Amino acid sequence: MLNRVWLLFFIIAALSIVIQLVDGNVNVLSESVTALFASAKLAADISIGLIGVLALWMGLMQVGEKAGVVGLFARIFEPLLSKLMPEVPRGHLAYGSISMNLTANMLGLDNAATPLGLKAMHDLQTLNPVKSVATNAQILFLVLNTSSVTLVPVTVFLYRAQQGAANPADIFLPILLATSVSTVVGLLVVALVQRISLLNSVILAYAATIMSVFMAAIAYLVTLSADAIGQVSMVLGNGILLLLILSFILVAGYRKIAVYDEFVDGAKQGFSQAIQLIPYLLAMLLAIGFLRASGALDYALQLLASGVSALGADTRFIDAMPTALMKPFSGSGARAMMLETMSHHGVDSFAGRLAAILQGSTETTFYVLAVYFGSVGIRNGRHALGCGLAADFAGISAAIAVCYWFYG
Repeated sequence: MLNRVWLLFFIIAALSIVIQLVDGNVNVLSESVTALFASAKLAADISIGLIGVLALWMGLMQVGEKAGVVGLFARIFEPLLSKLMPEVPRGHLAYGSISMNLTANMLGLDNAATPLGLKAMHDLQTLNPVKSVATNAQILFLVLNTSSVTLVPVTVFLYRAQQGAANPADIFLPILLATSVSTVVGLLVVALVQRISLLNSVILAYAATIMSVFMAAIAYLVTLSADAIGQVSMVLGNGILLLLILSFILVAGYRKIAVYDEFVDGAKQGFSQAIQLIPYLLAMLLAIGFLRASGALDYALQLLASGVSALGADTRFIDAMPTALMKPFSGSGARAMMLETMSHHGVDSFAGRLAAILQGSTETTFYVLAVYFGSVGIRNGRHALGCGLAADFAGISAAIAVCYWFYG
């Protein structure tokens, strides 16, 4: 599927360039060429930037596994994950790394979530009989990452505060509702394709527990100001991160494990994974950069606006759609679109709020797919992209609906 999608990106971009040339915009040629070389540089920069953080967390995870701390996380979530990933045997290392990745995602610990996710994908790859083809468990894990709930999207609050929002955190609940819909739909679509039964006592019990924790957290956070939410998030996230690192090292030391040697051995794996990412990341960024420079996304937006107007529907949400169209392809591009919308329409306008909700409730699906599958050499993602995009579409639709619900 990735082969067809990659080719489709270039075909669409080529058609868009031809249309622009017919319209007299010859600058599209230089912009497209510049985008190609910029994509190559960006792929190398991202991969090199990941070397340090991947080496750090792969080293720490190896120490944590030897110490048994990662196994403790695995025992907490293994009953649930074993129902969702029946081909992963009980007691496997993947349960620990998956649990830690999902926890880091929920806490908004991006610097830890990505390397922990790559470690989890590597652990799942050890069970893969055909190394170039994604397994059901790997696909489910990737979709959960592309749609995972972030309890406190602090960065979105900070951008709104910088733009002068009266109450930067007033979109907290809309974002949480929209991203929850994205996660639930992503899980349901994967379960439908993989024929996983979600109606069993274990899954329902975990769902009830998680929902109770979320409701309690929401009830507390909505009473706080934006600054207070940011402070709580910073203290909680960094505190948990430091607690994990210290527990890995100190418990390993207590158990007479060669801490230094284990860390170095794990860090070497992180280094090789970062280098392996470059060609996969380059391929995806190349196609995305070419698609953006060709103006194809602008044409898609114009087509959407024309369709909505023809139906006589409210068109206010169209002003925020550049963020939605860009987010599956590029996080930085979507962030730029969000800031432009806030600046042009006003941070507390309908479009400004919707752009922020879209930024906080959806994920860069193509980037995540390239990084996670590329780290283990998977070329055939099977239904991963379709399920991830279904979750994105659900998150975007929910964000629009919730914004109309909350802000009219």
